[in-house]
Amino acid sequence: MTVHTRIRQFNTKKTYPEQSIDNDLCQTVVARGTMVFVRGQIGQNLDTSESVAIGDAAGQTEQAMANIKMLLEEAGSQLEHICKITVYVTDPRYREPVYRTIGKWLKGVHPVSTGLVISALARPEWVVEVDAIAVIPDA
Repeated sequence: MTVHTRIRQFNTKKTYPEQSIDNDLCQTVVARGTMVFVRGQIGQNLDTSESVAIGDAAGQTEQAMANIKMLLEEAGSQLEHICKITVYVTDPRYREPVYRTIGKWLKGVHPVSTGLVISALARPEWVVEVDAIAVIPDA
């Protein structure tokens, strides 16, 4: 059963052939259900507040995505119900390792995605932040 309509699906292998990124995305998501907004997640353990993978963009992204998964499940949703992600990196050279990592977590999901390169995050050791909007589908 299709819960959400994902319009104009694409894979970044075709959009950015010069980069080693394999993410399933789309241009628009039409979703029904209760919306879940996940605060931007970074390379920080939610239980201990310890920063992890300092200097490692892919490692920080792994932690951010693990946090998003955990928070969505605590809210009654799942990664497959993500409709939109926003990705912030502090250096354009982090784009490939960050998006490769996100792509592993969201393979087959096809969310809408926006990526930005920014000058800094809240702490100098953080180099990537990911926020998500998902839904809890109507029963």
